[in-house]
Amino acid sequence: MTQSFPPSSSDEIRNELLSVVKSVRGQVLDAERLYVALDCKRPQPARKNTPDGSDRGEALHSLSLEAANCRQCPLAQTRKNVVFGAGSLSAQVVFVGEAPGADEDEQGQPFVGKAGQLLTDIIVKGMKLTRKDVYICNILKCRPPGNRNPLPEEIRLCEPFLKKQLQLIRPRVICALGKFAAQVLLKTETPISALRGRFQLYEEIKLMPTYHPAYLLRNPSAKKQVWEDVQLIMKEIGLGGPS
Repeated sequence: MTQSFPPSSSDEIRNELLSVVKSVRGQVLDAERLYVALDCKRPQPARKNTPDGSDRGEALHSLSLEAANCRQCPLAQTRKNVVFGAGSLSAQVVFVGEAPGADEDEQGQPFVGKAGQLLTDIIVKGMKLTRKDVYICNILKCRPPGNRNPLPEEIRLCEPFLKKQLQLIRPRVICALGKFAAQVLLKTETPISALRGRFQLYEEIKLMPTYHPAYLLRNPSAKKQVWEDVQLIMKEIGLGGPS
């Protein structure tokens, strides 16, 4: 006589099915965890950093337009052109002069007269760079009549443009050309002869004061001291210089 077994109850079948489902679900979850773990260890593509060059360029352009429309002081009535600045937006060195002269006012570019030619020689022949490798600007963006010295009120009104330029470019070194540039940036009345020859600090940026090229045209013997200062700048930015 054949022995028969009672059929499994519906509860037992359901429990067996639930057990299988749980097992499969557990395996799926384990697989998902493994995938996530492996994916985290996988080298991720470098996050694309938007270069700040374009943003910097746009900011400087906007600032130049603001300067071009400036009417804060009487120099706006006598200028021919605003001389904002020129050069590389990622320059390691920014040269800061006093104010535009007649040639600069005529052309709208900084340091293009005789003093500018001497500065160009320093950059090209001395530093082995080009004017496009550095940035050149002035404390004042407009020419004082007769090339007179900048007035305190003119400096006060125009200096924010320079400060913003330096904040945007953020060079490794600022070279302050002459008494006015050095004293304005460093907020001191110390003579340029006592400031030059060693680095000062302007808002965490190294600043080298030296004689203005116009001074060198009148006092050629000071070229040796300027060359010493320039060599220190070159060493600071990795272009050689004195050991």
